[in-house]
Amino acid sequence: MSGKGPAAGTAYHPEIDPEFNGMARRSWSSGQLARLPRRRRPGMIALAVALVGLGILASAAIYAANNARVPVLVVTGNVPAGAVITAGVVGTADVAVSPGVQLIPASQLNQVVGQIAGSALHPGMLLAASELTTLQPPGPGQALIPLPLKPSMLPASGIGAGDQVVIEATPGAQGEPGSSTAAPTLAAPVAGIVEAVNANPDADGYDVVDVLVARASGDAVAAQASTGQIAIIVIKRAP
Repeated sequence: MSGKGPAAGTAYHPEIDPEFNGMARRSWSSGQLARLPRRRRPGMIALAVALVGLGILASAAIYAANNARVPVLVVTGNVPAGAVITAGVVGTADVAVSPGVQLIPASQLNQVVGQIAGSALHPGMLLAASELTTLQPPGPGQALIPLPLKPSMLPASGIGAGDQVVIEATPGAQGEPGSSTAAPTLAAPVAGIVEAVNANPDADGYDVVDVLVARASGDAVAAQASTGQIAIIVIKRAP
């Protein structure tokens, strides 16, 4: 009798795959469970969000401070040094002002009009208090001399405040008022700057040109001007 199974009374043990059995043994014998995801603490997340928000606000504040636009006074016309500032040569503009830059606010326009330009002013310049003065010319070391001149002795293109000039003595023709063979009082040309011009001839037909010269030359220029034997030459126009 051929047997197809174990004989009676014989224990039967099914075969177990060794590889599977080893894997199972190692897994269970280690006693380790799969690692769970780390929990994020809400407090730390909130702190990070707050720090980012503060950084954004600080950057915005710095940008606004450096790019703030304020109304200030700006020069709209040429003003020679020593000339009176009029309403027609000053305007307003909104500009970005860096910290530490001292400009004149637009609200002080009325206080600026009537003051004296301490230096030459040009269109587009932003006015600062350091460029203004309340002192009328002449300044220290200067003399203001009025020169009576015939319109024919002045340039046809005109002469204006701020022009740089040279004053010279002229001999005068014989028979003209003030003509003389004596040596002129003004022995050498004198440099000057035109302060103002009155282009309305007086009763004798003279225009008057006020010129600033060095104080040491003032007496000689005035004496020569009294003779009528004087000429004025423009060597450089005001900007």
